[in-house]
Amino acid sequence: MGAVDLNERIVRYGDLVPCRTAFIDAHTPGSNLKENFTIIGGGVSESADQHVHIADTPGFNIGAAGQPPKCRNSLHAHRTAEVFFVLSGRWRFFWGARGDDGEVVLEEGDVINIPTGIFRGFENIGTDYGMIMAVLGGDDSGGGVVWAPQVIEDARDHGLVLGENGALYDTKKGAALPEGVGPMAQLTADEMKQFPKVTAAEFVPNFVARYWDMMAMADGAPAQVIAENGMLADTPGFRLELVRDGSIPEDSYITSRHEVLMVMRGHWRVDWDGGGASLGPGDVCAIPPEQTVSVAPAMSGEASLFRVTNTDDAAGPTRGFHNLPAVLRRGRD
Repeated sequence: MGAVDLNERIVRYGDLVPCRTAFIDAHTPGSNLKENFTIIGGGVSESADQHVHIADTPGFNIGAAGQPPKCRNSLHAHRTAEVFFVLSGRWRFFWGARGDDGEVVLEEGDVINIPTGIFRGFENIGTDYGMIMAVLGGDDSGGGVVWAPQVIEDARDHGLVLGENGALYDTKKGAALPEGVGPMAQLTADEMKQFPKVTAAEFVPNFVARYWDMMAMADGAPAQVIAENGMLADTPGFRLELVRDGSIPEDSYITSRHEVLMVMRGHWRVDWDGGGASLGPGDVCAIPPEQTVSVAPAMSGEASLFRVTNTDDAAGPTRGFHNLPAVLRRGRD
């Protein structure tokens, strides 16, 4: 691949286009104010109104969720990795069929690798609008999410129906399921029993990494946050590293794989053949293979970014965790 103008592959935080009707709970009180962003790839959005900033995917998707205080994302399960880092705010993540098996609170810069095959939700418990950035495993993000039965029931009561084709229909706006398309089937009581109960003692040490621990580990070399032998050992089809000032040489290098830079703190300078740009918090830069680039802090002071690189591992269930429930494997084997 020849040299690419990376200006065309930078998505600025201030240019993100929100979708407020991305998911089935878009009208459900308590969830109706959330905003979904698809930065690289379409993610798991169920709305035709979702704007995708960069369509081509490097083996994973990049997105974000923005929510005001006390707004929550309803319980759902994934077939492939769902990783978040907190860009701003204070967030409570909870899990279980009813959301009461366990919970953990994350602060800015913290990372959570939510294991596949469990229901999860999250809520902004801060005092201002907050943003969490997401990495989803696979080019198709696992083919969409599976909602807890009560979420589908609540959504129907507020006018939204999810079709078996994965598309949303707003009955309040006169929309109806197309001929030949039925509603998405709800999980049965027996199918719900396939999902494991996971305690906080099992979850937190294995799936949460704290920002200042990562910063300490990144002194002199990038902190391997999610990798085969990383702080959160997993092989989800990508590697997640935290890079800080002094982690990598400022000399130029040639990318051997897709690299996505997601700025956490400070300002960073990215230079490439024929150009360069500065990146700030919340900005995302997608760098293809075979590009000559240099990456370095642009100013003194605290500087950190997350770097996501595709790997040869297949996207799929969380390594070393409970088996993926059979109902989630259906059509994926």
